[in-house]
Amino acid sequence: MKTQLDKRTLVAAAVTLVCWASAFAGIRASLSAYTPGQIALMRFLVASVVLAVYAVITRMPLPKKQDLGAIAIIGFLGITAYHLLLNYGQLTVTAGAASLLVNTTPVFTALLAIAFLGERLSFRRWIGIAVSFTGAVVITGGEAKGFSLDFGALLILLSAVSNSGWMILQKPYLKKYSPLQLTTYSIWAGTLFLTPFLPSLLRALPTAPINATIAVIYLGVFPSAIAYATWAYVLAQIPASRAATLIYVVPVLAIFIAWVWLAEVPTILSLIGGAIVLSGVVLVNTGRRAEKPT
Repeated sequence: MKTQLDKRTLVAAAVTLVCWASAFAGIRASLSAYTPGQIALMRFLVASVVLAVYAVITRMPLPKKQDLGAIAIIGFLGITAYHLLLNYGQLTVTAGAASLLVNTTPVFTALLAIAFLGERLSFRRWIGIAVSFTGAVVITGGEAKGFSLDFGALLILLSAVSNSGWMILQKPYLKKYSPLQLTTYSIWAGTLFLTPFLPSLLRALPTAPINATIAVIYLGVFPSAIAYATWAYVLAQIPASRAATLIYVVPVLAIFIAWVWLAEVPTILSLIGGAIVLSGVVLVNTGRRAEKPT
């Protein structure tokens, strides 16, 4: 496996990061005409079709029957719950601030690893967790109207918890399936859980503005299908630990894209909180794990 980014890997990483960063602005644009549930369903119906075509072309094998239950849970956490919470949260939270809050995912992943994987954290990583939560509180306050905490920001933090559960649960199955295979199966499963929103989506489609519909289709094709494919390529080329550090760029890109696309300018408190969160995440990701308890 390579330790440096060659041209192809760099392009794949850039495509992934730009697509993921643009998703936050895409969600805000879609919310002008669709409900959070409708957006999630339409987005992943589109992604499911794109990935189904890819699966047929590449002759992707189907998952094993004994893994279907676990894949359903993984899909519910990583697709259904994560995106519903994120979409509802972005009703009141700007795209840039949402991206900063979602970036607490590694922190929650570290905490869940203690509970479910028996890991112990070093003092440095505990400090990183405390710093990240402090930053999240600052962002949450910065997005609030007046002096109360913004409920949407709390929902986005819950989406980060759900995303962390997805990352923890999928870990043993990445020994059986490639990252793209498992993501494809998870998206198909998660989309099934979103089908209760289908009747309202069908009612909303005929009257929705074309720009909002295009935004949702964009979310399905680029951040949800293409980006996962390019990210799988990146993970195949360089170590996962090195690839994970690239994610730090997403909030910066998300703030810029939201400014260009939506004319959204984050509050000073959100920017300060974001810097604090990123500092904490770096401490969590670079601090050594303590030994597992025996």
